[in-house]
Amino acid sequence: MASSALNPVVRMVTDRIRKRSKTSRESYLAHVDRSARSNPARAALSCTNFAHGFAAFDAHDKLVLRQARQPNIAIVSSYNDMLSAHQPLERFPQIIKNAAREAGAVAQFAGGTPAMCDGVTQGEPGMELSLFSRDVIAMATAVALSHNMFDATLCLGICDKIVPGLVIGALHFGHLPTILVPGGPMTSGMSNAEKASIRQLFAQGKVGRDELLESEAKSYHGPGTCTFYGTANSNQMLMEIMGLHLPGAAFVNPNTPLRDALTDAAARRVLQLTALGNTFAPIGRVVDERAIVNGIVGLLATGGSTNHTIHLVAMAHAAGIVIDWNDFNDLSAVVPLLARIYPNGSADVNHFHAAGGMGFLIGQLLDAGLVHADVTTVAGAGGLARYREEPFLDNGKLSWRAAPDKSGDDTVLRPANAPFAADGGLKLLSGNLGRAVIKVSAVKPEHRVVEAPAIVFNDQAELMHAFDRGELKRDFVAVVRFQGPRANGMPELHKLTPPLGVLQDQGFKVALVTDGRMSGASGKVPAAIHVTPECLAGGALAKVRTGDVIRVDGNTGVLQVNVADDELARRATDEVDLTEYRYGFGRELFEVFRANAAGAEQGGMTYVLPPQPRSQTHNERDRIHDHFALDVR
Repeated sequence: MASSALNPVVRMVTDRIRKRSKTSRESYLAHVDRSARSNPARAALSCTNFAHGFAAFDAHDKLVLRQARQPNIAIVSSYNDMLSAHQPLERFPQIIKNAAREAGAVAQFAGGTPAMCDGVTQGEPGMELSLFSRDVIAMATAVALSHNMFDATLCLGICDKIVPGLVIGALHFGHLPTILVPGGPMTSGMSNAEKASIRQLFAQGKVGRDELLESEAKSYHGPGTCTFYGTANSNQMLMEIMGLHLPGAAFVNPNTPLRDALTDAAARRVLQLTALGNTFAPIGRVVDERAIVNGIVGLLATGGSTNHTIHLVAMAHAAGIVIDWNDFNDLSAVVPLLARIYPNGSADVNHFHAAGGMGFLIGQLLDAGLVHADVTTVAGAGGLARYREEPFLDNGKLSWRAAPDKSGDDTVLRPANAPFAADGGLKLLSGNLGRAVIKVSAVKPEHRVVEAPAIVFNDQAELMHAFDRGELKRDFVAVVRFQGPRANGMPELHKLTPPLGVLQDQGFKVALVTDGRMSGASGKVPAAIHVTPECLAGGALAKVRTGDVIRVDGNTGVLQVNVADDELARRATDEVDLTEYRYGFGRELFEVFRANAAGAEQGGMTYVLPPQPRSQTHNERDRIHDHFALDVR
């Protein structure tokens, strides 16, 4: 079926991004073109350098590498066997190497990256390394590819900061074709509704730790990603709709014949995309302005993780593309919500996949003219329409067929002409407290506007203690501040969801305002998150006092403290002793990250902009610098 004409707002936002990014994108693509080669990269190495690169290989692979006629795939993996999402990746390198050999090429394990789990570190000091781990992963990917032995890359990763880090690292080697290879979600366990109920009962002291642990163990019970629609599974949706997965690869369970066949196929496909063939598709060309807009649209249509209002900015920046929260906000107004997956509903990603999954979703977005069809993808000819297909095994051989054109369960997945909501459920909030985002797709309409006195907390533990003491049984706006990237690495405040949810269920009007994160687990309580500028960058949250009335309006996009401008300007900025966030659990090693972190809307990046061409005007250079200003004190 042909795609409909492109929605005018989608076109407008894309054109705006293209115009805004013109200078930086041209500079980036010039670097990509200069680095591309028409013969194997390793052929340019000196004999001594080259010999180091294949010394440990077996005789057959060593011969292929020495002849320097066939491509060599770099495998970059986030494997570890502690985390369920990454444990299945242990088997992937051998599958990839076998596939490459059968195709007459070679694959080498180029390097590993760290992979931490926010689910393990929630509320713990280790969470303060989480956001910055993305940039560490990008750097680790760059180190893995730095040997210049490779003609293509397969990036193995799946969870929160890992996929954005892999993409950022790969984009800095933008001349290399790259395919993201996922591991898939674990099979379904305890229902999300039951799990959420037990968490709230625990928060009220009505069940004990043993009951809570048993519930969690039944929910997170085997290999694969968590099955709720948080950042990990939002990553997989993004990689698919941006054309960096093979079609339909996102949500196939691990350790199944179909998953192994897709991994094998990724190796064979990336060999066809190298500069040595006729279908050269480097990642720096695949990830363009249209692909980024498609990613934002997919995020909105599925009610995906708010973390991507940070990560997508950083990924786009790595390709020389400048986006901001206005782009998310304007697209959200025209992109309907087509999926209800926990925490926006009760279903998990396995239910979503069974109901039609990414093939149905992308087909609906194409037919509604909400995504760019004419994009370059790793799947080759056909543009994004190839992603209307789903993979299957035909007598053991991997094939693709048309995905369902009707939802298998309209409580989970709906067509664009009968959505769950007319908009994407993500809004930009702005006012005298700064700019923030709010995810309202899981918030009932009657809870989307809260105007109430503030109660100020300087960390999430203070709020938890106040809840335990019974001090929060009233209407209030919880201000949890000094949680931004510079303060303590911008940890997720996921542990606040159960107690605030309990208070809302008891009939109180409650909301959260923070310069920290809430992630893909942002739920039924209205939360103005990622407030920028953060307190340590001069943000007005540092001037809020307990008792000030704050308005959080998820309908009209207002975040306002009802204090006169002149009074707010006169107020002293509160200062907080952040020493405890500087030491222990490796936090000392990340001081340089905290000191150089950009704001949330600027992607929370900790590295500087690449050099701009000398012909660039001072005004344009200053404009781009201001957009990504580090503003280090």
